[in-house]
Amino acid sequence: MKKCIIIYYSFHHANTEKVAAAMAAASGATVTKVDEMNPADLADYELIGFGSGIAYGKHYEKLLKAASGLDLRGKEAFVFSTSGIGKEKYNAELRGLLEKAGAKVVGSFACKGFDTVGPFRLIGGVSKGHPSDEEIKRAKRFIKGIAG
Repeated sequence: MKKCIIIYYSFHHANTEKVAAAMAAASGATVTKVDEMNPADLADYELIGFGSGIAYGKHYEKLLKAASGLDLRGKEAFVFSTSGIGKEKYNAELRGLLEKAGAKVVGSFACKGFDTVGPFRLIGGVSKGHPSDEEIKRAKRFIKGIAG
């Protein structure tokens, strides 16, 4: 397996943290919160993952800001997200930032996560019980496929 680090931001319900932990368990990756990331340490890794929940159609600003200032030339990267809807299209902006930073983006993963942001709060949230066991299994298959 490639030497991998997973950088994430999980804010409301630990959805993204669950996915990051599952990916790490399946691949032996190091996991770090975006606030604890040291850009200089990224040189030690072949594959770098970036993920967070989605709010209003994009990754959380904290993760986007951290990714936009990096030099990732010669690195492989992947993007992941959790959201009430679980659509991979929300990964496009972060994917673009990583490519602009010089990374070769080798994968993108998205799944549902319990969501109470914005209007979803008014109805008690959406996607309760997510990420599901099946989504966690999918996350593990995903990371094995790109890190293997």
